[in-house]
Amino acid sequence: MKLIHVISLLLFLPFLGIAQVAENSELYKEILKADKVLFKSYNTCDLETHASLISEDLEFYHDKGGLSTDKVEYMKSIKENICGKVKRTLTPGTFEVHEIKDFGAVALGKHSFHNLVEDSHSEPSTFIMIFKNTENGWKVTRVISLH
Repeated sequence: MKLIHVISLLLFLPFLGIAQVAENSELYKEILKADKVLFKSYNTCDLETHASLISEDLEFYHDKGGLSTDKVEYMKSIKENICGKVKRTLTPGTFEVHEIKDFGAVALGKHSFHNLVEDSHSEPSTFIMIFKNTENGWKVTRVISLH
């Protein structure tokens, strides 16, 4: 029985190195800043800034709304359904950043939303965003939003 435990541990060891980057790393700070700028623009209806952070080849997977692959439609939806109606809050202590070599990073964590029209708050839900490092700065290319 002990041999099985040792073999299992040896098989698992390579995966122990796959972890988020340190919170004091430059990558973590850059992605956290990009997240803050993205959602400040979301919360204040700064559509120009928001659009500048979204990749032209966006894929947005929403567990309730389905798949969106059109940046123009995404921005239209933000304008019509979010502006002045919803605010996002990042749940403290949940933000993680994982590097994607030669591409960018994955950010994940939990966030909640305040419906300003109905004055209601959502429970924290999980998000995953893939950021691409481009010559024009960080761009969100993929989003998975789970509620």
